[in-house]
Amino acid sequence: MKLSIKKLHPDAIIPRYATKGAACFDLHALFDSETALDSTQSVTTLRTGLAVEIPEGYAMMIYSRSGHGFKHGVRLSNCVGVIDADYRGEVMVKLTQDEQGYFIVNKGDRIAQAMIVPVPAVEFIEVDELSSTERGSGGFGSTGQGEAK
Repeated sequence: MKLSIKKLHPDAIIPRYATKGAACFDLHALFDSETALDSTQSVTTLRTGLAVEIPEGYAMMIYSRSGHGFKHGVRLSNCVGVIDADYRGEVMVKLTQDEQGYFIVNKGDRIAQAMIVPVPAVEFIEVDELSSTERGSGGFGSTGQGEAK
């Protein structure tokens, strides 16, 4: 699959996979963060300087970088970003710091990771009844009841 990418700024970094086995490609900060994340300023929005043309039938999912979460308590503010195939604006990343500490984003830093995933178009059909399953309508914590612990 080929992904068309437009640089909206000459300093934008075209994404790449860090290793051959990587599931996601890295997104980079276009500029330094205007504010460092710390206990008083826990949210910052970062530009990538990129717009993408996602093929029809696909979406781009944006995820936090695991090192940010484990080392600094930093995550995407919306937890997972979804970029639809018909969006042509700049890809932005909003980070939140949940823990005490100090986190600085510098120009060119990897700020998130993304992957392109297929999104099947579904047809919605209203029915009077749904098929039955072993679980049925059991909600939160309903599975695994009665199993040996």
